[in-house]
Amino acid sequence: MIINENEIFNIASESDFLQCALSIFNFQFAQNPVYNKWVKLLNIDSEKVKTLEQIPFLPIEAFKKFEVVSSPINSATIKFTSSSTTSQIPATHYVNDIKVYEKSFSKDFNLFYGKPSDYCILALLPNYLQRSGSSLVYMCDRLIKESKHPFSGFFLDDIDDLISKINQLKQTDQKILLIGVSYALMDLCDKDISLTDNFIVMETGGMKGTRKELLKPELHAYLKSGFNIEQIHSEYGMTELLSQAYSLGNGEFISPPWMKFLIREVDDPLKIRTDNKTGGINVIDLANYNSCSFIATKDLGKLNQNKTLELMGRYDNSDVRGCNLLMGNF
Repeated sequence: MIINENEIFNIASESDFLQCALSIFNFQFAQNPVYNKWVKLLNIDSEKVKTLEQIPFLPIEAFKKFEVVSSPINSATIKFTSSSTTSQIPATHYVNDIKVYEKSFSKDFNLFYGKPSDYCILALLPNYLQRSGSSLVYMCDRLIKESKHPFSGFFLDDIDDLISKINQLKQTDQKILLIGVSYALMDLCDKDISLTDNFIVMETGGMKGTRKELLKPELHAYLKSGFNIEQIHSEYGMTELLSQAYSLGNGEFISPPWMKFLIREVDDPLKIRTDNKTGGINVIDLANYNSCSFIATKDLGKLNQNKTLELMGRYDNSDVRGCNLLMGNF
């Protein structure tokens, strides 16, 4: 079976999405040993899977234990890894065709923000820059290069240089995207920097023990007050995916046509919620067809009536006991 990449990135309807998702499900069931084993462990008959709700979602923890691939690892494979503490095992995502990732994040960004060349992009990602294998750094590096603005770039320790560039950019009508991990943006706004209307501030999450964990509304209130701006944008992505969802300032995440969210019951990880209440977030990322497109995350959220996603927090270890018991049989 050959997956048609053009079909993935040209989805125009719910029926297109379902047809493509079922094709990828059958492909990954046949070609991905880890996913195949998971589906069989759940005693699911793959031939009876006909709807999105019937598709089994692989627990995201599998990326910490196995090579989750649907096509052979080769000399061109790029290995993305998640950030972790010394006591944690990082997740590893083997990307066998980096051009699919580049196409996904480029089309995604253009869909919601326009051309990178319209922006000056300032990336404040210190903990990601200090290690190798970050898919977020890879994406930002490509967007920075495409922006072609002389001030665009990564900023690690030289905050004074970043502040100098911000102050110069405030005197122009240039569109600026300031993208950063939560704690680094909080550190920056503590410098009493007021931004102007031409700035978009986008947080990517990631306290990683550097500051007290805040809920999204608390974080955004802190940044809006510190930067003296009305909105904070957000990016929702992860090492194990090839696509991102964006919140354009209202706390509601929208995804590209080839990405979709389902919410599962907290106490029954195999049951999908349909009542717009909080549960575990399942992600369908059709661009991730060379790995696994159906992932059960450890994030909590809810879907609104308009199908936008709100993040509500994360599971603690005791909350995922159903999946943990099944994972123990791997």
